[in-house]
Order: sequence, then C-alpha cells, then structure tokens
Amino acid sequence: MKLSGSTALITGANRGIGRHFVDGLRERGAHKIYATARTPQPIELPGVEVLPLDVTDPASIAAAAARAGDVDLLINNAGITTHQPLVTGDLDEIRRELETHFYGPLGTIRAFAPILAANGGGAIVNMLSVLSWRVFLGAGGYSAGKAAEWSLTNSVRLELAGQGTLVSGVHVGAVDTDMMAGWDVPKVDPAELVKIVLDGLENDELEILVDEPAAAAKAAVAGDLRAMYPELG
Repeated sequence: MKLSGSTALITGANRGIGRHFVDGLRERGAHKIYATARTPQPIELPGVEVLPLDVTDPASIAAAAARAGDVDLLINNAGITTHQPLVTGDLDEIRRELETHFYGPLGTIRAFAPILAANGGGAIVNMLSVLSWRVFLGAGGYSAGKAAEWSLTNSVRLELAGQGTLVSGVHVGAVDTDMMAGWDVPKVDPAELVKIVLDGLENDELEILVDEPAAAAKAAVAGDLRAMYPELG
C-alpha cells in the first residue's frame, strides 16, 4: 500500500486515534483525506475534507460512499465503550456496541469495497483490540464487539483478496485517549500507534500487533484458559 498520493477515509476522526490518523497520513503525503464522524468538527487543513458519517446508519454510509468515490484506503476507527457485562448489563447498550464494532465496519466495507476495486484494490484497516482475544470483567459488550470485528476482518480479507485489497487488523492494548482517561494503566501514545500502523500498512502486513499486551494476548489464546484467566482459580 502506497500512502503517498493515496485518498483515505477515516471513521471516528474527530479526536483521539482518528485525529492522529489525519496527521499521520498528511505527513506521509496522502493526496486527500476524508475525516468523518457522526457530528464532524471542522478541520482546516489542506487536503482534508470533513464528512458526516454515522457507521450505525446505512443511509449515512451510502451517502459518504457516494461522495467519496476516489477512496483507496478505508480506516475503520470509530468506536465506543459502554462498560456493559453481558449477563446483567443493559441489552440496548450491548447492541449499540455490536452495531458500532461489527455492523458498522461491515457496512462501510460493503459500501467501499467496489470503490476500492475500481481504484486499484487499495487497503482496509480495522482498528481492533487486545479485547478481541482477552475478556475483562465489566467490558463484555466491548469484547464481544471486537471479537466479532476480528472474525469479520479475517472473513473480508479472504473475500476481497481477489480484487487485490489488503485488509489489515490492528490489535493494541490501552491507548492514551479520552476513552481510556479513567484507567491508570500503561498506555500507548496515539501518535506512536498511528506510526506503527502506517508502517505496517506500507509493508502490507495483514495483522499489526502494536504493543506487548497485544502480542501476549494473541499468544495466550493458544494456551490454557486458567493461565489466561487466573481469576477462574
């Protein structure tokens, strides 16, 4: 994937990781960047166009795809966390997690796959998580959504291989953004995360493990469950 001269669309670009993707792509010579969000904030930078896009609304996705027919890089970054356990949590909030983390990326991929094909194949980046593989109490809804998005990533990678589209899944632990502001844990600088992701994309990496927690979580999946979850005794 050649980032210089590329045209990218980023979901959830108002702040946090998404906003750092805007800066990182500009530094690497992207020709144009569509910075999208449910209620987008102005970004007065050359080559950046702000678009409304709610990934839980099919009509909003279709409108964005109709406007951004020159895209060759789709970055599915939009995300939420509702801190819901699955057994006792608010079911509507759990559904909102799945709408955002599974059906949202699926909707954008279905809309933009033909556009990517027409523009030479391009690439898709799905921002996943350590929680795709390792569950923590109080985050069952988020984990279920990210696990589903991991499976989605593996599926569409196979389905789009024939049109030459690179599909890369990014796994990372805690990132120093507003979403993680209340957690006193080691956090990755979002600018460094974006650098690692864009380096991986330019090297055509199918899976990008940003930090040690991501690598450890993947390795633990093949191990004993009681070792992975010591809280089970």
